[in-house]
Amino acid sequence: MSVIAMNAAKDLKAAVYEAIKKAIEKGELANAEIPEFTIEVPADRKNGDFATNAAMAGARAFRSAPRKIAEAIVNNIDLSKTYMKSIEIAGPGFINFFLSPKYYSDVLKEIAEKGDSYGSSDFGGGEKVMVEFVSANPTGPMHMGNARGGALGDCLAAVLEKAGYEVWREFYVNDAGNQIEKFATSLNARFIQAVKGEDAIEFPEDGYQGEDIKDAVKLFISENGESLIDASDDERKKALVDFALPRNIAKMQADMKKYRIEYDKWFMESELHNSGAVKAVVDLLTEKGLTYEKDGAVWYKNKQVVTELLKAQGKTDEEIERLELKDDVIIRANGNPTYFTADIAYHKNKFDRGYTRLINVWGADHHGHVARMKGSMNAIGYDGSKLDVVLMQLVKLVRNGEVVRMSKRTGKAIQLGDLLDEVPVDSARFLFNTREANSAMDFDLDLAVTQDNENPVYYVQYAHARICSIVKALAAEGVTPRECTDEELQLLTAPEEKELIDHLAAYTQEVILSARTYDPTKLTKYVTQLATLFHKFYNACRVKGEEEPLMQARLALCIAVKEVLKNVLEMFKITVPEKM
Repeated sequence: MSVIAMNAAKDLKAAVYEAIKKAIEKGELANAEIPEFTIEVPADRKNGDFATNAAMAGARAFRSAPRKIAEAIVNNIDLSKTYMKSIEIAGPGFINFFLSPKYYSDVLKEIAEKGDSYGSSDFGGGEKVMVEFVSANPTGPMHMGNARGGALGDCLAAVLEKAGYEVWREFYVNDAGNQIEKFATSLNARFIQAVKGEDAIEFPEDGYQGEDIKDAVKLFISENGESLIDASDDERKKALVDFALPRNIAKMQADMKKYRIEYDKWFMESELHNSGAVKAVVDLLTEKGLTYEKDGAVWYKNKQVVTELLKAQGKTDEEIERLELKDDVIIRANGNPTYFTADIAYHKNKFDRGYTRLINVWGADHHGHVARMKGSMNAIGYDGSKLDVVLMQLVKLVRNGEVVRMSKRTGKAIQLGDLLDEVPVDSARFLFNTREANSAMDFDLDLAVTQDNENPVYYVQYAHARICSIVKALAAEGVTPRECTDEELQLLTAPEEKELIDHLAAYTQEVILSARTYDPTKLTKYVTQLATLFHKFYNACRVKGEEEPLMQARLALCIAVKEVLKNVLEMFKITVPEKM
């Protein structure tokens, strides 16, 4: 809701409360504590703009039929300090309220006054939130899951900012540990094969098979020659990783920039190892009696910690047993820490930097990692409930109704870079935010490049461009938008006008709801519906050719819609065209 809408609900609740109080004082209702009740917007606004369950909620307290309580409330209510013009009782005791014209005019005035800041709120109270998203392995190119995670994470961060949080965007680069060793071994084998032939060395069974490894080796040889073949394995591996890894990271950064994602920090895992933070976490867990040694490795008592966490959440022994919880190795027998150990150190580092809410966007395959990550935070003295994870389901690329796995351009597996070469960034960012993260998604490549109303982002952009053309056409005839009086704005009484203003009024609350649920798809749905309601209004209500006061009022409504369309698109870093 806008501030006007929120005030309307708040003032109405106060009026209902006072009416009940007055009815008690007059003896029309039994002397009892007034129970909690709600003010809500009905699904079908033909039945009223607001409704309350106060009569139903009070039946037990007042020992009276809801209909009788409703009558007492209606007889004693004073609507003069509210935006309501009338009230009626429906059914067994529902009370419906209808808004006055002043409400609608005040909503439009609020949008005009606030402009770009309309929809912003202090809901988040300035809480410091870190959103970590994508964090793809730097040993290979980014894929479709990263494409979805990038759009989802960046737009979620934008929603949180709009809702009053202080937001930090971060990409965690796994530039250390087992995957880098595997990367080095893979590069080394491909280098030897490139110089001495395929049979010179067997490629490791668990190595990275992608063509990108071969491409990196070819590039290295073209720039540095083959002299590295005479070096030791360790020297050769280091040289190849030092050559290939920074290029992979630079490609990731370039792809993210092309995707209009700017991170506040690319955090290197190697920082944690070099600073001693990973070892410190192991020492801390050991001090707390949460580690033990077995088979030459150091183990963390994950089962004990997560069991305590789940019991505190009300899970039964049977439910916990079904999870088949196990302890985790945190230091391998070779003395190297595991990925999980570095992850604990990384999340500790996040909290230590002053972030009081951590949000991670992870693939659904990380589902089993959530509880142990939260548990590990509790284990080292932090609040695991302040770590929230958005789990994202798989995305499939579809063309002509068929699943697509290979790039038309390269003939290889489709990467994020390939997608952004083929699909407009506007479409990618919008379409990836049309399905909730926990839903599997088919990304339609044909739809993404379509320039008609079937493509949701085009449809929304077209609504904005259409309003711009209306304003421009009127300007050519000497009609300039001006500030309207309350009386002029209150001429907007057509059902299509009121429905459109009601939707505009809901915007701030929709942003808050999106922030609360970590679901930016609510805003793509909101803005698509706004475009639909605008087209419906424009087809039913002429702007040009009406009497000047009504024309200006309708022009003001058009401009308010234009402002909110622009507001959402800019929040999601989608272009806002003035003509199409």
